Amino acid sequence: MKLTDSIIKAAKPKDKRYNLPDGKGLALWVQPDGQKCWRFRYYFNDKEKMLSLGFYPAVSLAAARQEHTRFKELLAQDIDPSDNRKEQKRQQAMAATNSFESIAHLWWDHWKHDKTERHADYTMRRMEADIFPVIGAKPINGITAAQLIAMIRKVEARGALDIAKRVLTMCGQVMRYAVAHGLAERNPAADIKPSDVLKPANKTNYTRLSEKELPELLRKIDGYEGQPLTRFALQLMALTFVRTGELIGARWDEIDLTKKEWRIPAERMKMKTPHIVPLSDQAIDILTKIKNLSADDILLFPSERRDGKSMSNNTILYALYRLGYHSRMTGHGFRGIASTILHERGYNHDHIELQLAHAPRNAVSAAYNHALYLEPRTRMMQNWADYLEGIKAGAAVLPFRAA
Repeated sequence: MKLTDSIIKAAKPKDKRYNLPDGKGLALWVQPDGQKCWRFRYYFNDKEKMLSLGFYPAVSLAAARQEHTRFKELLAQDIDPSDNRKEQKRQQAMAATNSFESIAHLWWDHWKHDKTERHADYTMRRMEADIFPVIGAKPINGITAAQLIAMIRKVEARGALDIAKRVLTMCGQVMRYAVAHGLAERNPAADIKPSDVLKPANKTNYTRLSEKELPELLRKIDGYEGQPLTRFALQLMALTFVRTGELIGARWDEIDLTKKEWRIPAERMKMKTPHIVPLSDQAIDILTKIKNLSADDILLFPSERRDGKSMSNNTILYALYRLGYHSRMTGHGFRGIASTILHERGYNHDHIELQLAHAPRNAVSAAYNHALYLEPRTRMMQNWADYLEGIKAGAAVLPFRAA
């Protein structure tokens, strides 16, 4: 007679184990301690074998019968169910070892060595937030282009278009690493371009003021009543027009007050090549004031928490907000203002672009370009500082002689 749930539930333990057969080798063993375990007895190559299907009620009667049917189908194909189970476990273990997440960690350890700690940490956080929850557990060799598309569209749906593009790029780098190390046969990300699946971005310029509004901003910066280091950071940003990240991450070993140069190493630059910032007299004066504060022996602009990290990007932005420039000016805006005014005043385009670190870079020219036109750039930066000082004081537009 076939088993029913009522029969199984009514079965009580005895001094010795006994069986409740369900037919064709499937039976429920009732143990003296009350546990009830499914067993499948079968013959393969004239040898008697036994497989466990789990414990009741965790494995229900219906589930046990379904697994029993699958085992019988394997036997009909001359496949040993025991060997089949071992192979499945082996493949599952291999899939776990070769999961996208595990390979991504191997790639990250390989990739991060020439990257800044900040950039490397951001990349891992991005993967943990947007990639691993979706495809992290999947075998690397089973990732498809369709899965990648669905994932980046999910990121795009929350309005993070740039992050969606970065996510696809990261996946492509991980897959490329897997192919190179024999862990995957191909890179499905290579079949996709962001423009094929993502909506085009609306290009907008960085928010910045006009030349006429600049004198008032400079005066407000000088009168900033917040932290002195924040005021100095804003003043240096106006004088040097470097990127915000390059400014707040500045280190004292990059600064030469005697030579009046700030040499930013390649690993801190967006273009990954070294950059020289000639320091005007006004910039030297601000750096001397920062030095006298003795805020930090390593960083010019340490975090207020003194946790070994630098000031946040938002510190600059929120300071501009406090000065009344919300949605009107950003740290990056100083670069746009400088570029516009320097071009209008007749300065050489190549000199300006090099000073903005916009110049095209490649492996051959990188080491050469960062020091190119250093003398005229030094004169340009001093003239720029003199110009800012003049308009801040309320002078008429000064003769701003081009080099």
